[in-house]
Amino acid sequence: MPVKKNFILRLDPEMYKILEKWAADEFRSVNGQIEFLLNKAMLDTGRNKMKLQKIVKKKV
Repeated sequence: MPVKKNFILRLDPEMYKILEKWAADEFRSVNGQIEFLLNKAMLDTGRNKMKLQKIVKKKV
C-alpha cells in the first residue's frame, strides 16, 4: 500500500459538521470522505485519469 501524505486542513466548523454528517451517511470517516471527494473531482475535471480511477469506481 502506498504511503499517504499527511497535512493539516483548516475548515470552517459548520463545513466540518456537514462533512461529518455526509461521511456518516456513506459509512466513511471524514478523512475518507474528503479523500473520496477530491479523487472524484480530479476524475471529473480530467486531472488524473489513470492513477485514481480505480479508487473512485470502487467506492461509488
